[in-house]
Amino acid sequence: MKLLPNLLITSLLTFLSFETAAQQATTPASANSTQATALLSQSAAALTGGVAVTDVTLSGTARRIAGSDDESGTAVLKALATGESRIDLTLPSGLRREVRALSNNCQVGIWTGPNGVAHPISNHNLMTDSSWFFPALTLARLLGSQSYVFSYVGAEARNGQPVQHLQIWQASTFQMPAHMPTPEHLSQMDLFLDSTTLLPAALTFNTHPDGDMGLDIPIEVRFSEYRIVNGAQVSFHVQKFLNKSLVLDLQFQTTALNTGLTSAAFGIH
Repeated sequence: MKLLPNLLITSLLTFLSFETAAQQATTPASANSTQATALLSQSAAALTGGVAVTDVTLSGTARRIAGSDDESGTAVLKALATGESRIDLTLPSGLRREVRALSNNCQVGIWTGPNGVAHPISNHNLMTDSSWFFPALTLARLLGSQSYVFSYVGAEARNGQPVQHLQIWQASTFQMPAHMPTPEHLSQMDLFLDSTTLLPAALTFNTHPDGDMGLDIPIEVRFSEYRIVNGAQVSFHVQKFLNKSLVLDLQFQTTALNTGLTSAAFGIH
């Protein structure tokens, strides 16, 4: 009697890991909102100025808040257009790292704390975008994929500024058990574009406990202090909120684009 649940779990993890191209459903063009697609394209053009970004390295300071812990140090964040990302925080408590990489066309991830022990990131937490801290790469991947659906929610105010609200998720024909969240839900992201510049002002999505993909914990990423670097618009101030509480405050001093980073910089150790 234990065989069926194990098979269901195995099938689910296979889908979430994107182990085969056949499991990535193709979204019909008619499923996308024309207005949402146009806004995403305009935002991507505003971000890059027409320059193709293949990799980015962001360096600066970081403030990490976790309960009573409140510490500041330095940060180096890297990402590739192909989806790999790496965050290194050097703090008084020690080095903290998060890496997302590709292995056999599947996305995998680990995080490490000050003791250096690597912990795998659960598959259901790998379904939203890896380079959430650098929206130019996020938008380029969304627009370059056939598996995403874009929906226009409307004009609204967020954090005191007028924005255009878009909703994005991965389409799927995979049938989930009734008690499990759908791939569409696990991959959903909400993007808020400044109504004047169309630069991303915020990105929201959910994370989940390792053992409970059904429990949504909201994450919001806020972008500000945009500056032009080699023709591209880069947010030099990025804040990450977990359940409406600030957990990471990044202030970048330097940005390097298209330096030739390779996947070797994103190894899972």
